[in-house]
Amino acid sequence: MEYASFLREHLENLVPLTDEAFEIVLNAFSPVGVPKKDYLIRVGQKVNAEYLVVKGCLKTAAYDDADKEHIIQFAMENWWVSDYPAYAKQGHAEMDVQALEDSLVLSLTMEARAQICQQVPQMMMFWERKAFSGYVATQKRVLSLLRNSAKEKYELLLDQYPQLFQRVPKKMIAHYLGVSRETLSRLHKYD
Repeated sequence: MEYASFLREHLENLVPLTDEAFEIVLNAFSPVGVPKKDYLIRVGQKVNAEYLVVKGCLKTAAYDDADKEHIIQFAMENWWVSDYPAYAKQGHAEMDVQALEDSLVLSLTMEARAQICQQVPQMMMFWERKAFSGYVATQKRVLSLLRNSAKEKYELLLDQYPQLFQRVPKKMIAHYLGVSRETLSRLHKYD
């Protein structure tokens, strides 16, 4: 299992695990390969898992009534991705999750997650810490969208995730920032 050491390092950045505890956790995950342009989750699909990105890059997108794409998230190595409202309710997706590169993710169902927490109690602390940092990141993104100019949003994204600009088409970055492709080109030119 080429991903075992990746998963262990990812988890142990937040909580220590014995070998026995890690084996329990490892056995709860399933590897899923997602070729470039394929969908991990499609709108309308029942969502019963969340995914840890081992390799690759994916995007989460929602669509408005005019079918305009709004990119909610990019997910690269060490990031978690799903349609979380659907996952939490074990309901149907309102967003697509699509691979932008050939990707490998580790799938974790809600049932498996609950079992892990029962058998390895420190994993509850892991997910508490992940959720907290996710809430912080989400609020920062919303505030940035409300308060910052296009230039400020662009500079913040470039500063936080410079590798994203090498891996994601500019059009998608524009959709993520909520600006036109032309505006993004002008901002990029003055970099």
